[in-house]
Amino acid sequence: MGYDIDRFVGYVNEGLLCSICRDVLEDALQAPCEHAFCTACIHGWLVHHSNCPEDRQVIDVSLLRPLYRYMKNDLNRLQLHCRNREYGCEMICSLESIDRHERECEYSQIPCSNAGCTVQIERRNLDGHLAVCEYRSRECPNGCGYTILSAEDTQHNCVAELRTELELLRSEMICKVEEAKHEMESRLDSQRRHMVQKESILQNEIEELKSQVSRLMSDVRSLMAVERQHRQELEQAELEKRELMELLKGLQKDCRLTTTEGSKKSIHFRPLTRIESVKRKPREVTVI
Repeated sequence: MGYDIDRFVGYVNEGLLCSICRDVLEDALQAPCEHAFCTACIHGWLVHHSNCPEDRQVIDVSLLRPLYRYMKNDLNRLQLHCRNREYGCEMICSLESIDRHERECEYSQIPCSNAGCTVQIERRNLDGHLAVCEYRSRECPNGCGYTILSAEDTQHNCVAELRTELELLRSEMICKVEEAKHEMESRLDSQRRHMVQKESILQNEIEELKSQVSRLMSDVRSLMAVERQHRQELEQAELEKRELMELLKGLQKDCRLTTTEGSKKSIHFRPLTRIESVKRKPREVTVI
């Protein structure tokens, strides 16, 4: 719905009136045929119709657009009375600023802020009403800290209220303790299951490591046996080497002695076998 035309001061152009409600445009939209409507009015119309209410041209919501700027400027410059005029407000504002004024108008009817109170009162008189409202609340003057309503003043009992509050706190504490207990038990069960699973995994890993260590020890013993055999073979080879060196030195000495007996004599040696050299058999020398 638009603004009541009777609120406006002076003449209002026909083009600034809604084609449906015939009041001054509020939150205006314009159809392709340039007829203007209040947003609420045209949306309500298009629920049951699919054409313009003025010239019956086909339209839908997607074709609606904001007013042309010059029309919007003309609309905003219109002067009108505050809607609280009947309560005593004499303010006249431009349409552009009327909403801001009415939100702060001292003559606006607003509800009492006390819970349970249904009184509607002018904003300027709100403080006076709150001071005497039967639903107003205040802190107990006896110091119990309880907030009481004026209507409950004669029925308020500090001891009873504190006892009730204490019982509520005790019940709440018991509930919280039980919740914490259940949560802790749930966590402990979860951790216990996790530890059992972890222990099983670790036990399997330990058994696997033991098996690996056993295999490694067997390999080490085999390597040590091979090493002892190689050491024995090296010692035997070293002994044979020394014996061969001594034999070679003896042969060299014999060769020098034979050379001095005569230059025409030849010395021929029969090759010695390895077994003969080890057993130290006498050397056979043939003199020609």
